[in-house]
Amino acid sequence: MNSHLLWYPGYDVLIPDIVRAEGCRLRDSSGKEYLDLESGVWCASIGHGHPRLRRVLAEQPARIAHSGYCYSNQIVETAAREILSLLGFEGGKCVFLCSGSEAVEYGVRVAQMISERPLLMTMTDSYFGAYGSASKKQENEWFCLDWTTCTCATGEPAADSCTGECRAWASIPRGRIGGFLFEPGSSSGFVRFPPACLIRSIERAMAESGGIFLVNEVTTGIGRTGKWFGFQHYGVAPAIVALGKGIGGGYPVAVAAFNRSVVERLGGRPVRYAQSHQNDPLGAAVAREVVATIRDENLVENARAMGEVLRSGLEGIRGRVGMIRQVRGRGLMNAVELEDAEHARRVHRGLIDRGYIVALRPDTPVFRIDPPLTIAPGELDGFLETFETVLTSVA
Repeated sequence: MNSHLLWYPGYDVLIPDIVRAEGCRLRDSSGKEYLDLESGVWCASIGHGHPRLRRVLAEQPARIAHSGYCYSNQIVETAAREILSLLGFEGGKCVFLCSGSEAVEYGVRVAQMISERPLLMTMTDSYFGAYGSASKKQENEWFCLDWTTCTCATGEPAADSCTGECRAWASIPRGRIGGFLFEPGSSSGFVRFPPACLIRSIERAMAESGGIFLVNEVTTGIGRTGKWFGFQHYGVAPAIVALGKGIGGGYPVAVAAFNRSVVERLGGRPVRYAQSHQNDPLGAAVAREVVATIRDENLVENARAMGEVLRSGLEGIRGRVGMIRQVRGRGLMNAVELEDAEHARRVHRGLIDRGYIVALRPDTPVFRIDPPLTIAPGELDGFLETFETVLTSVA
């Protein structure tokens, strides 16, 4: 069926004929149902086909969907103001784009424009998109820190302190670092969480040197981790935030947001980035409605509660079956790492056969489980029961 398509590298088309998507469930042409436990690709944050989103997608294009370089619509300004307020960026500015890769790259370009030092820093296991400076991480622009070797990550001497005296910290060329781009939890889809003490130490170092603290919230933002934003688990205050995936609820829209300080440092200089759907009214209206829906339906709270149910169930299975090496997660961003990649592949196929869709990282034993924020307890119970059955059969 997909012979005329170029597909995702490393992934197989396991269900080629989905014809209907509603809430957390999909249906193929034969009528078989599947529970979507990866939200598409983190994108269907409020579930598939949410009535409020369908209404906006029908009504906004009837007014205006796309705008040009010299005209706009009030919904763009309204959505910008509300998203900036959600971030605590009063007096800041934002731009609406089409993908998380764009939002990250736009933020990086702004940071490079205003930075007085040549390098940006990030973690070695971060993923920032499909193109641009942040995707390449070339040595003349980036320093990559392996945070897993920091003493606060290894527990030496104490896991709750960052003394700034370990070998990893000493390797940072602090005099050349103008900013830090933080990914608070995805780790290229492996779902790992750097220690809060380390991130706060880096934030302090940035503040002392006039550096810029950026956060990639494309996967961790808009309620996914049980808070509105992943950085809120760390007690830090970024100056630039990139949003994507979940903020569109399945529609391709992203946001790069800047606080007042960044806007002042820009000083009115134009950011040399333009594309045809930048600040489109339809994308802005969608983002605004997704945020409003999450707030009105208490979906951040639901993500936190359902995440605890999911991880508790997975840990129980781990104790009974023994094939699971580790369970990691916050809110409804979770990973299950098995002992063996071949076993994981067989479990993945077994789950698909029984109507459950999870993401399996290519050539790894790591499952990613990121259901829509609307997931209900009964749906998780059914998955946990099936997951244990499949694990036992494979074992």
